[in-house]
Amino acid sequence: MRIIRHPKKKKLRGCVVALGTFDGVHRGHKQVIKAAIEHAKRINAASLAITFDPHPQQHIVPQRGLKLLTTLEEREKLFCDLGIDGVVVINFNEKLRKLSCADFVKKYLVDKLGVKKVFIGFDYAFGKGRKGSVRLLEKLGKKYGFEVGVIPPISCSKKVIKSSVIRRLLAAAGFHNVIRMLGHSYQVSGKVVNGAGRGRELGFPTANLKLDPHKLIPAHGVYAGWVGNKKCVVNIGARPTFGAGKTMVEVHVLNFKGNLRNKNLKVELVKRLRDELQFSDVEKLKQRIRKDIQLVVRSL
Repeated sequence: MRIIRHPKKKKLRGCVVALGTFDGVHRGHKQVIKAAIEHAKRINAASLAITFDPHPQQHIVPQRGLKLLTTLEEREKLFCDLGIDGVVVINFNEKLRKLSCADFVKKYLVDKLGVKKVFIGFDYAFGKGRKGSVRLLEKLGKKYGFEVGVIPPISCSKKVIKSSVIRRLLAAAGFHNVIRMLGHSYQVSGKVVNGAGRGRELGFPTANLKLDPHKLIPAHGVYAGWVGNKKCVVNIGARPTFGAGKTMVEVHVLNFKGNLRNKNLKVELVKRLRDELQFSDVEKLKQRIRKDIQLVVRSL
């Protein structure tokens, strides 16, 4: 267990915890975290978000190739933006996987942190074989002297907000509902690497991002977003006009002059403009890019 961000004025022991993997830090997750923060303030204790790295599914069923809505770094930033005092990262390994529900609670929540209250989502499961239920956690809370707060589900477009639902929507071009469920922009970030230089040749230079291999890339298409305080057009796809290739994330930052090569770039995607298209000639592609830029200027 390691502390990413330590409270400066409050001790960790006797803390209030938001417990979960929290991939995406969506609106449901935020309710769990905000409840922990508010309760901690009432009793003058530290508030902590506990998360796991790698994602438990990545360790238990690696063959599924689970892709994440948030890297650990992105998750930490979202936690801190909500006002949490500290973030605790627990390494999910084979030893942890085999730990019984009762032993997990005793070792991490009781012995290490001496928790006063634990907040979880309505469907949270923990411990060996995910056999730890809300009811069991409440039972263990009575044994060890901590309370349990259970946050009910939140729905959007008649669907309960879950990370798994958001992943499916993101992969299927349901970006509008992704943003509504997250309650914030979808972030893609990475180092700017060399590309083929076609964007510059077309008159629209792009920064080509090398993303974390575990990051879930949205469905192919053109997106509007922000790089800092500057608007951008982002193409995600295989550039079919020039012959199908591997999926690339190309960012054209509006009104930017400079060299971004080898720099780390954080892009906040906020809107999906259109599908990726194949054009019969380069001039038609350039016309479409100009139109995409106009859409970004008007819509952001």
